[in-house]
Amino acid sequence: MSQKNETPVLVLSLLITAGLLGAGFWLLMPRSPISFNNPIASQMGSTSDRLSQGERILVPVESRADNPAFAQAKQAGVAAMAAQQYGQAVTQFESALQTSRNSPETLLYLNNARIGTNKSYTIAVAVPVSADPNGSLEILRGVAQAQSEVNQAGGVKGVPLKVAIVSDDNNPEIAQQMANILVQKPEVLGVVGHYASDVTLAAASVYNTGGLVCISPISTTVKLSGFGKYIFRTVPSDYIAAGALADYTVKTLQQKNIAVFFNSQSAYSQSLKSEFSRAIALAGGQVSGEYDLSAPDFSAATAVDRSLKQGVKALMLAPNTGTLDKALQVVQVNQRRMSLLAGDDVYAPKTLEVGGQQAVDMVISVPWHINGNPSSVFAGKSRSLWGGDVNWRTAISYDAVQALAAALQRDPTRSGVQQALLSPDFSATGAAETVRFLPSGDRNVGIQLVKVSRGDRFGSGFDFVPIQR
Repeated sequence: MSQKNETPVLVLSLLITAGLLGAGFWLLMPRSPISFNNPIASQMGSTSDRLSQGERILVPVESRADNPAFAQAKQAGVAAMAAQQYGQAVTQFESALQTSRNSPETLLYLNNARIGTNKSYTIAVAVPVSADPNGSLEILRGVAQAQSEVNQAGGVKGVPLKVAIVSDDNNPEIAQQMANILVQKPEVLGVVGHYASDVTLAAASVYNTGGLVCISPISTTVKLSGFGKYIFRTVPSDYIAAGALADYTVKTLQQKNIAVFFNSQSAYSQSLKSEFSRAIALAGGQVSGEYDLSAPDFSAATAVDRSLKQGVKALMLAPNTGTLDKALQVVQVNQRRMSLLAGDDVYAPKTLEVGGQQAVDMVISVPWHINGNPSSVFAGKSRSLWGGDVNWRTAISYDAVQALAAALQRDPTRSGVQQALLSPDFSATGAAETVRFLPSGDRNVGIQLVKVSRGDRFGSGFDFVPIQR
């Protein structure tokens, strides 16, 4: 395909993407953000403004312009928390949730307000509020659900669990600053976070030095394996995901000539690309081309045309969130001529809406899928709590909190939590599988492959369907 022919395709992509950003469609995703007139949350002038247990709103995007009653009640609840009027805060947060139950930040603040000044064990969750508000909500749903279940069951040996939210903008420098603040707060006994692999790597050295456990539910780069004795993760590493994709490519698709698309500026993308290339080579295949999505001169049409001329039979897409649009251009230009495989950052609403028919049969590796285990207790509880399906980020974040709670049961100190997580007999109940950790801090768990298929579950005409292996 020539550059000239690529132009209308890319213009169409941009138009569709712009429409998506204005409308959205994903279940449980907020629509029509509302301004809270909250200078603390909107400007984040200092690091202290990025931390909240309920006294400030950090995720304003979760409110809706068509629900002023929710916004008003939540605002009143936050004001009451700031004034340490916990009974009033409980009343207001409960009122807010009655009008919009799909608000994880509000549920977290409600749980904290119910604790008030009573003894509690505190953990923190670091989310990329401004960089990825929807991703932040996905994580917070898992954390809020786990906190609710732990506290409703009597807490940790009778002591309730309190959660502080940290906004790090998915920025390595800010993440390091916030990690330093958390390390200096002795009441914080564990952290769930961070988001991008680069960000987690930046903060991890601080946690290691400060002796504070950090469990990432999102970061998959192999560089985190064995990074330090205080660093864990509940999400499978890229080594696991890449191996599953390579195995499927060679054994099921019976394709051995592959081209890989990645972002050289992303630790996650680089890691997944490298691990996939290694796994394909071990399986008897080869990577005939590597294309950097972040390159200034990247052209989807040129890359696809070159791949076809080289006899490539499958394209592996390993973008990070920032280069997903370019990866979807590849999907559109490919026109289903070569098989498609992808990493978990492609598991996004935009893929179904923008990719559409051209994305059908694309295989994506994800840590978890709500229909992967229909009898899952977590799946039923999450639907009841949030009013719709949740995705893997929610489930794996839930697992991280359950792991911290189980460790606190053994020894509610920072060093005790670390030692408990590394104990050979440690286990915690997860969304789908028991949570256990290897000496490297990695979780001993498999991966779920899904395929883009026709479906009406999300209103786009397409769906991610689990592949039974």
